[in-house]
Amino acid sequence: MAPHIAPIKTSDNFPSSTSVVIIGGGIVGLVAALTLSERGIPVVVLEKGKVAGEQSSRNQGWVRKTSRAPADVPLAVAADRLWADLPQRVGADVGYREAGILFLARTQAEMEPHEAWIRSIEPFGLDSRLLTPSEIDRLVPGGRASWAGGIYTPSDGRAEPSLAAPAIARAAMAKGAIIVENCAVRSLVRSGGRVAGVVTERGEISCDTVLLAGGLWSRRFLGNLGIALPTLPLTVSVARTAPMEGPTEIAVGGPDFSFRRRADGGFVITQRSAVKAPITLDHLLIGRKYLGSLKSQGRYLRVAIGRDFIDDLALPRRWKPAGVSPFERVRIKEPTVDEGAIREAFVALSAAWPIFEGAEIAEVWAGTVDVTPDSLPIIDHVAEIPGLVVCSGFSGHGFGTSPAAGELAADILTGSTPIVDPQPYRFSRFGGRRADA
Repeated sequence: MAPHIAPIKTSDNFPSSTSVVIIGGGIVGLVAALTLSERGIPVVVLEKGKVAGEQSSRNQGWVRKTSRAPADVPLAVAADRLWADLPQRVGADVGYREAGILFLARTQAEMEPHEAWIRSIEPFGLDSRLLTPSEIDRLVPGGRASWAGGIYTPSDGRAEPSLAAPAIARAAMAKGAIIVENCAVRSLVRSGGRVAGVVTERGEISCDTVLLAGGLWSRRFLGNLGIALPTLPLTVSVARTAPMEGPTEIAVGGPDFSFRRRADGGFVITQRSAVKAPITLDHLLIGRKYLGSLKSQGRYLRVAIGRDFIDDLALPRRWKPAGVSPFERVRIKEPTVDEGAIREAFVALSAAWPIFEGAEIAEVWAGTVDVTPDSLPIIDHVAEIPGLVVCSGFSGHGFGTSPAAGELAADILTGSTPIVDPQPYRFSRFGGRRADA
């Protein structure tokens, strides 16, 4: 079941040409469309299903710098500024609040990564700081757990996935962007080796450049073109409570739970150490690239072999432009909710803050993210196909950095001065790009 998002009216118009085509109507692609439209550049967004129908509406809504890789911090810092300006920019409330984010540790061993991270980001001058147990009690009162400490960034925040992407889409359309739902892009049109347009299920659109912002589907799209994008799927299950009293406005992440206040007065809750890793053929093909991250993050993963493997095998990895693509077979991915993980989260959270014992679960859902070997996205030209830029692999961090990531993608598309140094997001960092599947 997908969370409810604010409805939008997209275009019935199917243009024959434009300057830029964006593949994917998630929040990053929508920000890129808004940015291009503000610069007077014609742009068409093509979404195989519904705008923000997958992870852009299913994420937890955290806007954080805390615990990001140092190379990723400048993008997160830029995103903070853009989130603060976004309501005025789009003419609507997106639920953004600078309310802080706090991560907790039960043991000194769990504190050590936070201490190392604080040292690593000293050059950035962030307001992040380590907390003592008594400071945690003051910031998040009413608890009964014993904490070794925590890490807190007051300037971190939150926004509402159900509001943000639709508001950005409406603003982009008001500035001239065309957004078409239920229209899958099957392939590219090329002339002299470079992009000249796209082939969709409804016909061709000629264009100068293409931005691939297809989330977990980007790997399959590029694979059909002979380009290997190293991403694997992970699924997170989420619960939303009915409006209730809570201990704090700060978003809090414990070892086995997380919670953050919603604009409607409820909370979004997850089990942080129960991320489902549904085994697919891609795990067998490129899993070796993830050995490093598996050593550091493997304790959070729950490997599952089952229906996901079969469903993945049933989707073609090669198809012709005239044939039905995988994106028409699966308009919106609907992962199965891990009810057990949801129960675990509420048990752990209630043990720490008893006020959650009376929480009423109003809604549950699951979302699948695309994870790269180093957990950083790829925002870069595809050298083998001039005119194609990819912006994917956000590893569960895309919503928080989306205002800056979408703008960076627009900068790269147009050759403008980039909002941040794009080097950490270059495609070439993973070596060869010849398709392996």
